[in-house]
Amino acid sequence: MTKLRYLFAFAALAIGASATPASADSIPGLRGHDHTGITVPDVKAATAFFTDVIGCKHAMSFGPFMDDKGTFMKDAVNVNPRAVIEEISMVRCGYGSNIELFQYKSPDQDKTEPKNSDYGGHHIALYVDDIDKAAEYLRGKGVKTMQGPIPVKEGPAAGQSILYFLTPWGLQMELISYPKGMAYEKDAKTLLWSTTEPTK
Repeated sequence: MTKLRYLFAFAALAIGASATPASADSIPGLRGHDHTGITVPDVKAATAFFTDVIGCKHAMSFGPFMDDKGTFMKDAVNVNPRAVIEEISMVRCGYGSNIELFQYKSPDQDKTEPKNSDYGGHHIALYVDDIDKAAEYLRGKGVKTMQGPIPVKEGPAAGQSILYFLTPWGLQMELISYPKGMAYEKDAKTLLWSTTEPTK
């Protein structure tokens, strides 16, 4: 058998293998995203920003948590054994999942807010019905906004508009809106979860 025939045979095997439905494993009982946890320098000030400026609702606060002598903090949440969670505050924003705000104190604490380009970088996106009005509102409250709102006009995300902004302590957040949907939805087998139609 020539080298070319070997390649064709291998390709045929690969096509045949891909035609068999793949079995996807799942965490038993998986329902969805419950919350995003963010560490902040001042949990009371952060809670006030989320409630007084963003418009979220405060649900509960609890803590502190620490282990003066053992390794519970390392074993449970993978931080320095002497780290202290001074307080946790939970807020709910509209129809989205919850946001958990932590105030930590730790001997090895890095106080640099990661950029989106850093490993571990992150942002929280909030859906709004009218992104121009929302942007105007944030700027009127003195919130630092980046360039935008930026409409996406090409590719699978066409139809959305975005605007990044910063909290007073430097957490990057985003406003997003796609009132007429996005281009990918026409042929998609899986739709992204949406705050406007959360049951889909």
